[in-house]
Amino acid sequence: MPRRSLLSETERTSLLVLPASEDDLVRQYSFTDTDMALIRQRSGAANRLGFAVQLCLLPYPGYALASDTKLLDLVIDWIAQQVGSDVATWPENGGREKTRNEHLHELRVYLGLSVFGLSDFRNLVHSLGDLAIQTDKAMVLAAHSLDTLRQQRIMVPVLTVIERACAEALTRANRRICRALIEPLEGRHRRALDNLLNVVPDQSIARLAWLRKSPMKPNSRYMREHIERLKVFQSLALPEGLGREIHQNRLLKMAREGAQMTPRDLAKFEDERRYATLAALAIEGMATVTDELVDLHDRIIIKLFSAAKNKHQQDFQKQGKAINDKVRLYARVGQALVDAKSSGSDPYAAIEAILPWSDFAQSVTEAGTLAQHESFDHLSLVGEHSSLNSVLIDSSFSILN
Repeated sequence: MPRRSLLSETERTSLLVLPASEDDLVRQYSFTDTDMALIRQRSGAANRLGFAVQLCLLPYPGYALASDTKLLDLVIDWIAQQVGSDVATWPENGGREKTRNEHLHELRVYLGLSVFGLSDFRNLVHSLGDLAIQTDKAMVLAAHSLDTLRQQRIMVPVLTVIERACAEALTRANRRICRALIEPLEGRHRRALDNLLNVVPDQSIARLAWLRKSPMKPNSRYMREHIERLKVFQSLALPEGLGREIHQNRLLKMAREGAQMTPRDLAKFEDERRYATLAALAIEGMATVTDELVDLHDRIIIKLFSAAKNKHQQDFQKQGKAINDKVRLYARVGQALVDAKSSGSDPYAAIEAILPWSDFAQSVTEAGTLAQHESFDHLSLVGEHSSLNSVLIDSSFSILN
C-alpha cells in the first residue's frame, strides 16, 4: 500500500514556488561578476542558459534542474537577459544527461553544497523534534525542513524524502507525548481512566460520553448535573501538572481525536495509546467543564437579576394606582394637620374631617404593605430563588476546589 502523502498538491507547489515579482527576481537571481565568469566558460548559448538556471535553482528553491522541470517564463527571461542568451534556446538546454550531471557537480562544488544523505535525513528528523511536539501541521514541518537544509547548504532532496522525515518526526513526537502522559500514571489512575469507558448506571451511555455533554439551559437542574461531571473529573485525581509540558495545540488535538471515537473503539487501543488519549480527554474535559460551569454560573446570575428586576417593575406597576391613592390621601391629611397647627385646632378632629379614624388606621396598615424596601431596588428580590442560589454556592465551591 502506498504511503499516504502528508502534503497536498497545492502545498507541494507553494513550498518550491519560484520568484514571481521583479523585486524577488533581482534579489534572488542576480549574478555576481564571478558567477558571470563561470557561466561564460560554457560553450553555446543553450548550455550557458541551462548552466545559469541551475546556478539559480540550486540555492533556492534548492532543486537540481531536471529535464522535465517547468519554469516560469518570467524567470527564464530574467536569467537570459543577464547571460545574453536567446530564450528560444531554452528547449535545447541539457540535451545530454552527462552534460547536466557535469554542470550539477561543478555548481555544487562552486556553491559549497553537499548532497543530501542518510546522516542528513537523521539529523533533519532530529531537528524537527521540538517543532513536531508543538504542531502536527505537515506544511509547517516541511517549510522548516527546507529552511534548515538551505541554512546548512545541503541540496534539497525530492519532497517525498522531506515528507518521510516529517512523518518520522511526528511519529517520534507522538510517542514522546504519550510517554509524558502515561509515565506519571499509577495503577489507580489507569483503573479510573478505564472506568470512563464503562456505561453509567441507570443510563444507556458510557461515562465518558456523559461527561462530554454540555448544559442545555441555565437552570438549577443542568447546573447540578454539570457539577457532578466536574466532581467525576476531580475524582480521577490525576497527577498534579499532568500534560503541562505538552504544547496545548497537540494536547487539544489528541483530545479532539479521542472525542471523535466511540468508547468501544477507545477500548480496543493498545494500552499506551488508550491511557494517553483518555488522559488527554480528562485534562481537556475538566478544563471544558470548568469553563462551562463558569459560563453557566454567569448566565444564571444574569437570569436571577433579570427576573428580580422584571418582578420589581411588574409589582410596582400593579401597585401604582393604590400607591397614588395613598399619596393623594396623605397629602390631604398632611395639609389638614398643617392647617390645624396654624389655627390651634384639634389635629385629630382635622383628620376625622377627611375620613373616619378607623378608616385612617386601616389606610396606615395598607400603606405598610405597599411600602418598598428602603433601597427601593430589585436586589432584595434576588434571594427569593433559593434553589438557584444554593446551586450557585455549590458550583462556586466545586470550581474553587
